[in-house]
Amino acid sequence: MTIDTLSFEQEIRNYLLEQRWPFNDQTRAYHELDFTLLLPAGVRFHLEAKEKQKPYNPRSWPAFAPEPDLFILDDLTVRKCLAFSPRAGVVVKDAPGGRYLFFSVVDLALMPRQRVNRAIEKNTRELKGKWLIDLRNGNTAPGMHELMGFVDGYIDQLNTLLFEMHACYGDYVGENIGEGGVVRQPSHWDKDVRSTR
Repeated sequence: MTIDTLSFEQEIRNYLLEQRWPFNDQTRAYHELDFTLLLPAGVRFHLEAKEKQKPYNPRSWPAFAPEPDLFILDDLTVRKCLAFSPRAGVVVKDAPGGRYLFFSVVDLALMPRQRVNRAIEKNTRELKGKWLIDLRNGNTAPGMHELMGFVDGYIDQLNTLLFEMHACYGDYVGENIGEGGVVRQPSHWDKDVRSTR
């Protein structure tokens, strides 16, 4: 069996087992993300696996990104990531593009996207929330080893990213971050402290 015939979930399982990376497999659980990586000191990282198996029909979706870079993600997946934030993210296997991508929950919160409701008909008509995202906004890797390196790097830099970085995080396609306001001087902070303490 070649790697291309494996499901993405099985590909992740195989990689984690080969690397002796402790994990819990929750791929059959509804309220959990697919994998929980067990890290030192009892830290856990939650990972959802998604796959783009073939190109999308551009006539079926709003124009958000060029089709090769378009990915459609469930709104529910993002909400589940938020439940395990900040140690959560989504890994994507883009089979047509031959690449793997990692989106941290911080990326999901901050990057441009377009949300739509897709009608589904089962017993009754319902709506299913979808996010149109641009794959160019993820961390792109050629294989599993590099992909998991992005996960590892995010975990290592988490405190800096969450608590020490002052500028807007991310350099996302579809977003132009300008400048606004007046230059802040030390006297402004002194005044802020006096008025709030």
